[in-house]
Amino acid sequence: LEEVGQHFGVTRERIRQIEAKALRKLRHPNRSRPLRDYLEL
Repeated sequence: LEEVGQHFGVTRERIRQIEAKALRKLRHPNRSRPLRDYLEL
């Protein structure tokens, strides 16, 4: 996280928050279904 934060100029904590939000979105059925369908191709 430290390396990613340095690359984007944000703190390690902010990267952690962004990661957590992205994972929450991916766990939502309406968002994950199109991705799952794509990956099954």
